[in-house]
Amino acid sequence: MDSNNAKLSILIVDDEPYNLKILNELLRSDYNIRVATNGERALEIAMSDNPPDLILLDVMMPGIDGYEVCRRLKLFANTQDIPVIFITAKTEEEDEVRGFEAGAVDYVIKPFRPIVVQVRVRTHVDLRIKTQLLQNQSLRDGLTGIANRRRFNDYIKTVWNCSIRDFSSLSLIILDIDHFKLFNDRYGHQEGDSCLIRVADCLKASIKRKIDLVARYGGEEFGCILPNTDLDGACEVAQNFQNEIFALQIPHIDSSTNGYVSISQGVATLIPSQESSPDELLRMADQALYKAKKSGRNRFCVYTN
Repeated sequence: MDSNNAKLSILIVDDEPYNLKILNELLRSDYNIRVATNGERALEIAMSDNPPDLILLDVMMPGIDGYEVCRRLKLFANTQDIPVIFITAKTEEEDEVRGFEAGAVDYVIKPFRPIVVQVRVRTHVDLRIKTQLLQNQSLRDGLTGIANRRRFNDYIKTVWNCSIRDFSSLSLIILDIDHFKLFNDRYGHQEGDSCLIRVADCLKASIKRKIDLVARYGGEEFGCILPNTDLDGACEVAQNFQNEIFALQIPHIDSSTNGYVSISQGVATLIPSQESSPDELLRMADQALYKAKKSGRNRFCVYTN
């Protein structure tokens, strides 16, 4: 939502200037309009800090075609829920089926009737708003506001399949607040909740890429999913988490590790395959976390065979 004029935004993607002009004139009175003339630029806009609320996407474009743009949008947490409407001259049934399989919510054939485009856009924008409200309730942790365990489970399955297709590394960090029960016993559950919120905010602020996800995994445990990240990259993230959490300087006088809240982390990386599952990566990270705790806490350990 644009805070200046309260209009939702639509990204129109088409390499034909005439089509951009017609659609812009048709929709600009009700929506903020942005345009892209190729798939690469469309992905840049969609993955920016100000993503569109809906995308009108041509199929036939130079470089990345519309099907591939849509497929990539559906791979990542920050773009997978943006509704995509294909507007295309491709009229064969298999083309339409391919569009829906790529993740589109609707399919409009050129030459289009303006009233049809307006009605379908309005319908899917309304659905987008309602869906976002429901997702905010069902996929976010009620205390910390970050992603919850359900969102974590859904996302790791999504990026697992993406990593299989791209033959790319997938990393996972599972982390635990050290001696958190003792913290609650000393300071009370209200302060314990405040600690969890501060840790969650810190973790979320520490990740830089939109494709990374930090979630509350359970109790005082958190998980961070790092697609397309090798072990060295995951260790950099873990070290940054370690430093940033300790820099909060949250007093924890009963901790046998040190006088402040700290975290222990397990780091694991693999290249997913059809013969394995996300459970294997979770098991690896859990084992590494156990090692970090046994080694004295306030550290991260890497899974090794």
